[in-house]
Amino acid sequence: MSVAKSRRLPVMGDVARLAGVSQMTVSRVLNDPGSVRPDTRERVLLAIKQLGYRRNSAARSLVTRRSQTLGVVCFDTTFHGPASMFNGIVHAAEEAGYAVSVASLRRPTADAATQAVQRLVHQSVEGLVLIAPQATEAMAFVRALPADTPVVAVENALPNVTSVSVDQELGARMATEHLLSLGHETVHHVRGPVDWSEANGRVDGWVAALEGQGRMVPRELVGDWSARSGYVAGQKLVRDPRTTAVFAANDSMALGVVRALLDAGARVPQDVSVVGFDDIPEAAYVTPPLTTVSQPFRDVGRRSIEILLDEIEGTAAGATSVIAPELVVRDSTSARRS
Repeated sequence: MSVAKSRRLPVMGDVARLAGVSQMTVSRVLNDPGSVRPDTRERVLLAIKQLGYRRNSAARSLVTRRSQTLGVVCFDTTFHGPASMFNGIVHAAEEAGYAVSVASLRRPTADAATQAVQRLVHQSVEGLVLIAPQATEAMAFVRALPADTPVVAVENALPNVTSVSVDQELGARMATEHLLSLGHETVHHVRGPVDWSEANGRVDGWVAALEGQGRMVPRELVGDWSARSGYVAGQKLVRDPRTTAVFAANDSMALGVVRALLDAGARVPQDVSVVGFDDIPEAAYVTPPLTTVSQPFRDVGRRSIEILLDEIEGTAAGATSVIAPELVVRDSTSARRS
C-alpha cells in the first residue's frame, strides 16, 4: 500500500506571487478589504480560491513548521525617532498576520546583542528586524547574526544586510535650502551624537546644501538629542549677531534652541529662524509652531516588513530601500529681515 506524499499548505507568499502583489496587500485584503482597490482585491481573492489558502496559523505552523512570528531587536530608548520606527514595524508585522517577539537591550555590547539575537532565534522567529541607529550597536548586531535567518536593518547600513531607511541627507538638504531660500546668508547646525548614522547623514545634507550654493559652512555644535543640549547650543549661537538661521538635528534640540533664543531676548522667527527634524506630535503646538522635517515612520515599518517577508519566501532582491522625508513649514521660519 502506497502512502500519499503530503502536500505543502499554501502560505501568504504563494497567494501574493499568484496575484502579482505584495504580501502586505494580501494581508490588507484579509484584514481590511475596503482599503484595497476592487480590481486588486478580486485578483487576490481569486488567487486565494485557486490555491485553497486557509488562514489557520496553528495548523499551518504544524505542517510547515513556520512560527508566523518575527523578531525585533532594538535598544531601549525614549527618543522619538527609534521609538516611532519600532511602533511602525510592529504595526506592519501585525497587519501582515505575524506575531512579534521583541528583544530590547539597555547597552550596545556584543554580548548583549548576541544574547538577544540567540533568544529570538531559539523562539523560532522566521526573520529579524534590527533597529540599530548607532554604529557600535550595528557592528555588535552584525557579529551576532545567524547566517540562515532573514534580516532587515532599519536606519543603518550593515554589511551584507538589506536595509530600510529615511533619506536623512535629503531631509537635511531640504531644511537648509528652505532657510537659504528665505534670504539667510548661511545656516548654523546643532548636530546629533557623532556615533549616530542619522546624525551624520543630516550633517552631510546640511554641508552639501551650503556648499552647493557657495555659502560659508559654520562650525557645527554637538548635542545629544535632548532639549537641554539644544538650549546650551542656543546660548552659544545667540552671542553671535550673524546667527539668523539654525537647523537642529531633531525637534527636541530645536525647541531647546528656541527657548535659549527667547530667554536672550531674540525673536523667533523675526530675528532667528529655526528648523527641526522628526515632526514630533508637539511640534505643531509649541509657540511658534516648529518648521521641521517629517519622517514617514509608518512607511519605514511597512517597507521593512514587506522586504523581510520577501526574504523569508526567498523572493527578495536584496537591495536597500530609501524613503524620502517631507519638509513641513510652520511659523518658526520667515524671510530674513535686513
